[in-house]
Amino acid sequence: MTALFDTPEDAATQTPAYRVLARKYRPSRFEELIGQEAMVRTLANAIQTGRLPQAWMLTGVRGIGKTTTARLIARALNCTGADGKGGPTITPCGVCDACKAIAEDRHVDVQEMDAASRTSVDDIREIVDSVRYGPVAARYKLYILDEVHMLSKNAFNALLKTLEEPPPHTKFIFATTEIRKVPVTVLSRCQRFDLRRIESGELARHFAHIAELENVKAEDEAIRLIAHAADGSVRDGLSLLDQAIARANGGQDGASIKTEDVKDMLGLADRGLSLDLCRNLMKGEARATLQGFDVMMQAGADPLQVLQDLAAAIHLLTRGQIISDLAASADLPEGERKLLGDLASIKLPALTRAWQILLKGIAETQSAAHPDQAAEMVLIRMAYAAELPPPGDLIRALKDQMGKDQTNSKHATSPPAPTGSEATSSFPPPLAGGVGGGVYKESTARMPRPAPLESVAPQEALGPQPAAFREAVALFAENREGTLYGHLYNYAHPVRFAPGLLEIHVEAGAPENLAPRVAQCLSQWTGRRWMVTLAREAGGPSLAEEDKKLEEARHERAEAHPLMQAVMKSFPGAKLVALKQKTVAVEAALRDDEALSVEAGDDDPKTED
Repeated sequence: MTALFDTPEDAATQTPAYRVLARKYRPSRFEELIGQEAMVRTLANAIQTGRLPQAWMLTGVRGIGKTTTARLIARALNCTGADGKGGPTITPCGVCDACKAIAEDRHVDVQEMDAASRTSVDDIREIVDSVRYGPVAARYKLYILDEVHMLSKNAFNALLKTLEEPPPHTKFIFATTEIRKVPVTVLSRCQRFDLRRIESGELARHFAHIAELENVKAEDEAIRLIAHAADGSVRDGLSLLDQAIARANGGQDGASIKTEDVKDMLGLADRGLSLDLCRNLMKGEARATLQGFDVMMQAGADPLQVLQDLAAAIHLLTRGQIISDLAASADLPEGERKLLGDLASIKLPALTRAWQILLKGIAETQSAAHPDQAAEMVLIRMAYAAELPPPGDLIRALKDQMGKDQTNSKHATSPPAPTGSEATSSFPPPLAGGVGGGVYKESTARMPRPAPLESVAPQEALGPQPAAFREAVALFAENREGTLYGHLYNYAHPVRFAPGLLEIHVEAGAPENLAPRVAQCLSQWTGRRWMVTLAREAGGPSLAEEDKKLEEARHERAEAHPLMQAVMKSFPGAKLVALKQKTVAVEAALRDDEALSVEAGDDDPKTED
C-alpha cells in the first residue's frame, strides 16, 4: 500500500528541490550587489550617521535587484549582531534571529506586499491602521511594497499623510519599474535610488563566476552572448544561464556551454554573418544582402534579432565617425574593428538614414504577420537607400544648377540691371536640408514671381505633366502615396499653379515637411524640377471643400427633381443619403433635370427611412 505522505526516512533520501540560480545566488550582503556602488555608499553613510529617511523609493529595470536591496535594508536596520547587542549596520551578521527571519521571509515586523495584485484603497488602509502599533520583535517595522506604481489613485492618496509623518519605528520601502507612474506627491516624500543597468562586461564576469561555482565549463563567447541578451538585468541573465546549463549535457557536473548552443537557444545569427549583412547593405548590394539573409533564416535566426543586430552595427559605425580612434580600441572584437575599417567611407547622413529606416522597420517586423517577410522588405529599402546621394549633395547640386540656369537666361535676354527693390532675388531662400528640386521656406513678404521654369526643365518630358492643381494631386493617388494625397486633398489651398511651380497655403493639420516631400515626388514622376512654396495668404478652397460643394449641389438638384419629391411624399421621413452615377450621361441628366432613376439596386440616388 502506498503511503499518502512521505515518512521522515523517505524524505531524508529524496533529492533536495532544485533552486534556480537567481534565488540560489541572491545577494545576502550589500557588497555582493554588483554595479550599484553609489547606492551602497549612500546607504552606508546614512546608516552609520543615523540619517534615515522615512521611506525609500527603489527604481530600475526588471531583475536589477530592487526587492533584494529592500530586504538587505530591512536586515541592516534590524540586525542585532551575533551577541544580540548590535545596532543598525551596513554589514548585517546574517546569524541573529532577525537576519535569519528576514532572509527566510517570515519576520512578523517586515511585511512585503505585491502592489500589482493588491491595488485598492482598502489594502492600503490595512497598512495605515497597523502603523500605529510598534514592532513586535524588531527595531523597526518595515513595509516593502513591490511594483508600487500599480496602486490606484485613491490608494496613493490614502497613504500620503502616513508616508509624510510615520511613527519613528516605521519605515517604508517602495520598488517600481515605472517611476513615471508614481505621483510626484509620493516621490517627494521618499529618498530615491535609481538602480542602474549592469554593463555587459560586468555581467559576463559575474555569470562566468557562477558557472564556475556550478562546476560548469562555458566558452567566453557563450557567456558574452548571455550577458548581452540579459540587457542589464541580473535575473534575466541568470535565467538564461540556467537554461544554457540545462541544455548542456543535461546540466550535469562538468557540462560545457557551447557558443553554438547559446546562439541556437537565443535565436541568434552568426556574428560574422550579421557583419557581412551590414557590409552588403551599406554598399547597396541588394542581391548579396538577400542571399545572406536567406542563409541566416535557414540557420534559425530570428528576423527581429537580425534587424536589432544591424541597428547595433549602424550605431557602432556612427560612433566610429565621431570617435576617430574607436577602431583601435582593444575592447572591440576583431570583426567589429574590420567593419569600421571597411565602411569608414560611409558618412553620417547615410548612417542616420539607415538608422531611421531600421527603427521603423523593427516596429513593422514586431507587428507583422510574417516577420521574415517584413524584415526582408526593410533590408531591400535599406539597400536601395544606400545608393541615394546625401541630401546635402542634392541641395548643393540644385543650387549650382539654378545658378547656371539663371546666368544662361540672363545672358540670353540681356535685361537691364535691377535696382532698388527689384534687386531682390527671384527665388526665395532654399530650405536647408531639403530634398528634391526647388523646395523653399515660407516667405515672410511678397516677393517677385519667379520666371517660368521651362528654360531650366528638360525639353522632353519623362512623365505626366499636370496642367492643374487637381491633376497634380491625382498623381499622388496614382502612385500610391496615400498619406501625401490625403494632406494635399484636405489641407492644401492652391495659391498659384504653373508647370513646375506650386504655391499653396496649408492648414495646421499638415506635416511640417509637406513641401519638400511634394516637390521630391513631383520631380521624380514628371521628370522636371518642381518648386513648391508655402504662402501666408489663404488661397483658394481645398479639393475636399470643392468636392463637398459639388456634392451638396448635386444633392440639392436631386432633391428638387419632381420624381424624387414624389418619392419623398410617398415615404414620409425618408431622406437622400447617397447619390452615385454610372456614366457622364447620368450626370448631364441630373444637371438638366431631365431624368432621375430611383430603381432599387441601381448606382443612383439612395434613400433610407
